[in-house]
Amino acid sequence: MKLLPLTRREFLQTTAAAGSLAALAHVVPTRLWSQGAVSDPVPAWASKPMRWMQLTLVEDDPIHYDPAFWLDYCKRTRSDGVCLSGGGCVAYYPTEIPFHHRSAWLGDRDVLGELIDGCRKLDMTILVRTDPHATYDDAKAAHPDWIAVDAEGKPRRHWASPEMWVTCAFGPYNFDFMTDVHKEIMTRYRVDGLFHNRWDGNGICYCVHCIENFRAATGLDLPRSKDAKDPTHRAWQQWRQQRLLSLLDLWNTSIRAINPNSHDVPNGGNVALNTIDALEITRRAPMLVADRQARSGLAAPWLIGKVAKEYRAVVGDKPVIGLFGVGLEEQYRWKDSVTSSAEIRIWVFDAIANGMRPWCSKFSGVLHDERWLAGVEDIYLWAEENQHYLTHQEPLARIGVVYSQQTAWYYGGEQAEAKVENYALGWYQALVESRIPFEMVHDKLLDPAHLSRFKTLILPNIAVLSDAQCEQLRAFAAAGGSLIATHETSLYDESGARRRNFALADVFGVDFAGKSEGPMQNSYIRLEHQALGRHPLFAGLEDAPRVINGVSRLEVTPRQPFPETPFTLVPSYPDLPMEKVYPRVEKTDISCLYLRRQGAGRVAYFPFDIDRTFWEVLSADHLKIMRNTVHWANHEAPVFEVEGPGLLDVTAWRNAGSITVHLVNLTNPMTMKGPYRDFYPVGAQRVKLSLPADVQVKQAHLLVAGKTIPMERSDNVLTVTVPSILDHEVVAFDL
Repeated sequence: MKLLPLTRREFLQTTAAAGSLAALAHVVPTRLWSQGAVSDPVPAWASKPMRWMQLTLVEDDPIHYDPAFWLDYCKRTRSDGVCLSGGGCVAYYPTEIPFHHRSAWLGDRDVLGELIDGCRKLDMTILVRTDPHATYDDAKAAHPDWIAVDAEGKPRRHWASPEMWVTCAFGPYNFDFMTDVHKEIMTRYRVDGLFHNRWDGNGICYCVHCIENFRAATGLDLPRSKDAKDPTHRAWQQWRQQRLLSLLDLWNTSIRAINPNSHDVPNGGNVALNTIDALEITRRAPMLVADRQARSGLAAPWLIGKVAKEYRAVVGDKPVIGLFGVGLEEQYRWKDSVTSSAEIRIWVFDAIANGMRPWCSKFSGVLHDERWLAGVEDIYLWAEENQHYLTHQEPLARIGVVYSQQTAWYYGGEQAEAKVENYALGWYQALVESRIPFEMVHDKLLDPAHLSRFKTLILPNIAVLSDAQCEQLRAFAAAGGSLIATHETSLYDESGARRRNFALADVFGVDFAGKSEGPMQNSYIRLEHQALGRHPLFAGLEDAPRVINGVSRLEVTPRQPFPETPFTLVPSYPDLPMEKVYPRVEKTDISCLYLRRQGAGRVAYFPFDIDRTFWEVLSADHLKIMRNTVHWANHEAPVFEVEGPGLLDVTAWRNAGSITVHLVNLTNPMTMKGPYRDFYPVGAQRVKLSLPADVQVKQAHLLVAGKTIPMERSDNVLTVTVPSILDHEVVAFDL
């Protein structure tokens, strides 16, 4: 396959004293903020650390743990950032604030101060962790209004520690008490920042403050329903979000009045399903921390990479930190467990490959199991040795997968994972399997400045879109971009109300007929080989007369005849008794994929849930259809490609003076069910990279194998061969 060359204009060269190329950057500015918002410059303490260590103390640690060991471990791992337990539900220093519970084992020590002094000697960035989500009987007795209240009007006991009470995140406990705690910590220690864990509440609180504040803001009583379509619940979501953002502003202002260079850093998780706008969090924090500690259930090993892409879609030039744990991350919460070294490695290396800086989180200062120590040290030493190549600046991907928090809020609601996330997971799996490089795109950043580096956008059931967002997508397509959309994309407005028709009906070329079907049993897709011959949508399916259908579909009406109809519907027919399993209708003219060519751009619309169904059943036929649709829509050769056996997560980056290609080997019998036991090497991989004719590569070397490799150049295409990969490899091209 011919590769698409990068033009000379796409490279900005900064010449060092020796005259070599010192920096690479794409000409399109992607580090922008939505709606003209301006964020503070990233302070040096936030931009410097590349490897973080977190020690989350338990209450009896002061008399059991060895602080010298942990300081030495930070030194051995070359960790340059640290997060230390400070206060909230337990204080590890001699606090003077009433009801701020000191560790019962603290005595006259200042454990937090001792650790801060040691970390400062190691020249580390220091964050102090607070956790405000629970308190004790004495606080409840003196301030009953600090406690969260359930729908029946009862104060909430803590679900895991019944001697404690759950606090209200939206009232004076956070706004007054925790503000005083944060000010005391910053006054005593003047650390770089505060890291907030479990700061955003635990569902709807019916305390007196929430009742009064919500009514004052909206004129409504607190909702009793969690239905995403309930207007009162939507109002509560918006009120909650603004309340929490004002809390962050208060905390940030209070500590910066003491130490102007400090910042609050809120803990985060899965940004796509986060109930707080990621753009608003990004504006307020100097870096984002994604708390996805490990896999659970049937999570794929690339899931941390997906989170990385989602955070980077909104973060601008701020660091994205991947917080990982060393134990099993299952619903039974074995917090002192240790998972396999292989599982930790695959998780961390996929995070690094997708632009994250690793943050190792350890619960308890006492080592119940030491098996993880050497593995994390090995990862961190490798990362420190190759740090120059891991300061990723710009990805090379030309395909973007859109994700939508507002679709999760107002369309998915309590079922957001099934109705929203599973569509995105289907596309993510398909693209990783196909080795198609891609990025995630936040649906509030669809302006030309953010989209101009993409050729193709994928919209996986992005049901909730405003008219303005649809106009941005329409403009993208009119300017030569390509769109791939599925199922109910644009059928709902920004509040979650269903429209009579798709807002993008003119782009799709079809109108919603007002009916949906599903779940469909025993339905199929007929491949129209006879009508279309060797169509690119049939690649790998040349001998397939039909394939399985999805589960849910919309009835749509074409606005005009479509010249290409590769797939048509075979309606459902009985699946029992077996004697009745035969199609009642052999052939219809109902299309399962609508293809349009618009100048330099193309549009593909699936009126059914091919992406969600693929994630559920992982049909190879669906994978081929999705892959072929991306190739048809994108219709340009890639900037780079990797050929070879196995399942690899492949990313490529422009960096300062280099291009790096990450190859993370996911080939494993435990790929879809962790933890990994071992690694299974894959054979030779051919990496092809396109470069302008006047850009020269001095050498190519493997950062894991630690050796240079020969290069072949034909015209603008540079090719190297990676002999084999165990867990991961990074090919670095020095320019």
